[in-house]
Amino acid sequence: MTESPRIRPYHREDRAALDDICIRTAHNGQDSRPHYSDPTVFPDTFAAPYVHLEPELAFVLDDGSGRAVGYIVGTADTARFARTFRAAWLPLVADRHPEPSGPPATPDEEIAWLLHHPERMVVPGLAAWPAHLHIDLLPEWQGRGYGRRLMRTFLTALRDGGVPSVHLVMAVANKPARAFYDRMGFEEIDAPMDDSVVCLGRTTADPDRL
Repeated sequence: MTESPRIRPYHREDRAALDDICIRTAHNGQDSRPHYSDPTVFPDTFAAPYVHLEPELAFVLDDGSGRAVGYIVGTADTARFARTFRAAWLPLVADRHPEPSGPPATPDEEIAWLLHHPERMVVPGLAAWPAHLHIDLLPEWQGRGYGRRLMRTFLTALRDGGVPSVHLVMAVANKPARAFYDRMGFEEIDAPMDDSVVCLGRTTADPDRL
């Protein structure tokens, strides 16, 4: 008998499902496959390193049959994560997504550049928001309250670990995501960013009120 959907900790067996979710939501919330030659660059940059390096902060939405249909991942310490990303993660995937030899010339190269420059995550002015996160759900599971439950679970884990606040960076073009983050209590942070993205943050206090 199929159980009800639930939030649970990430399991190693979820890796393929998380990669698929990331690929199918990476293009401003839409499927990246029509726009990229090798969309696996997205999970290799924005999902897999988190479950590899900090699996204790990875949670999934289980559809009730054991299949992950959404996830939230992140780090408690962005500066530390950037260092560990370079030392322990990048060597595992660098050959699969080579660093551009010059300025990125294709959509794939733009993401590959991000992969090869984890120090980009350490943004001046964000020391008060040491943690950061990524959250994605398959389209059919959005708008049903599951994103809120994932966020509550993640914020609780951060709070219980003594982390005071968290930030995220999102594409300005992803209007539905911005509306979701606004409902989750995130506010815009004045940080040096490219005009195509915006930085949002909130404390980890009172996650149960979400």
